[in-house]
Amino acid sequence: MIKNDLFLRALKGETVERPPVWMMRQAGRYLPDFMKLKEKYDFFTRCRTPELATEITVMPIHQVGTDAAILFCDILVVPQAMGVEIEMRPGVGPWVPDPIRTAKQVDDIVVPNVYEELGYVYEAIKMTKQELNDEVPLIGFAGSPWTILCYLVQGQGSKNFDKAKEFCFTNPVAAHQLLQKITDTTIAYLKGKVEVGVDAVQLFDSWGGMLSPVDYQEFSWQYMQQIIDALKDETPVIAFGKGCWFALKEMSESGASALGVDWTCSPRNARYLSGGNITLQGNFDPSRLFSPPKEIKKMVHQMINEFGKDKYIANLGHGILPNIPVDNAKAFVDAVKEWEE
Repeated sequence: MIKNDLFLRALKGETVERPPVWMMRQAGRYLPDFMKLKEKYDFFTRCRTPELATEITVMPIHQVGTDAAILFCDILVVPQAMGVEIEMRPGVGPWVPDPIRTAKQVDDIVVPNVYEELGYVYEAIKMTKQELNDEVPLIGFAGSPWTILCYLVQGQGSKNFDKAKEFCFTNPVAAHQLLQKITDTTIAYLKGKVEVGVDAVQLFDSWGGMLSPVDYQEFSWQYMQQIIDALKDETPVIAFGKGCWFALKEMSESGASALGVDWTCSPRNARYLSGGNITLQGNFDPSRLFSPPKEIKKMVHQMINEFGKDKYIANLGHGILPNIPVDNAKAFVDAVKEWEE
């Protein structure tokens, strides 16, 4: 039994003494110990070496004190396993040397055996579970098929993912074929994570907000729904769509255990749009962690009061930024722990 099961209880909608807290991207770039490893090993080496991934995953539990761990990895290991070459370039981020722009390229993409191609992730989970010793739950994650398509077609990060959208709108048959291949791989990948011991999974739709509500249903949500349907009976699923407040109603009816909310949607609106019965997670603006700790504490308490303590997981509205002082991240976590009704 997990000693601190606050996070899992909140996912079930149970009454809790305080909300659980963790931070997206907590295992990583703002921690000095992580930066030391970064100097020694390149990004995908850290993802592919179970010992390193374990060390990085556990760091914030000891150093910041969150109520859940999230496995250090990257959403792009899935398309790598599907045979797409992806690099992580300094100062650029993800880089696809040969972006997917044709139906022929989509045909060539494989749905892999995840146990063979992504075995290092499963090893890291086993190792991390051992290291955590049932102190806190472990979250596994994947990117949404749409978000992964954005990188594969655009070839790198973008402000508007215009090439990805152009591909979907001019070549919808190939786009849907690609989205389905990513979906099938992601389902197998996440099922494997559950088998080896993660306690919950989160789907990150980081670029869902790039689409109109109608296009979101066609090119993103229907594939997220397939993943939720395949996993919801095996593990709690958190669905997080950045900028996707317009889809909170559909999301709340999906069978997901919780929905992530970004900082552009107020707690009141998030509760209203999601029907008021589902656990919500979020939605502190990551940039607000630059504020003085005293101010962070005040804002965190206000956030909890607005969401309510039950059916709520305190978190950021997106990933923590690299240049946040560790003390400020700790102030965020401590503020949640010190909250009282």
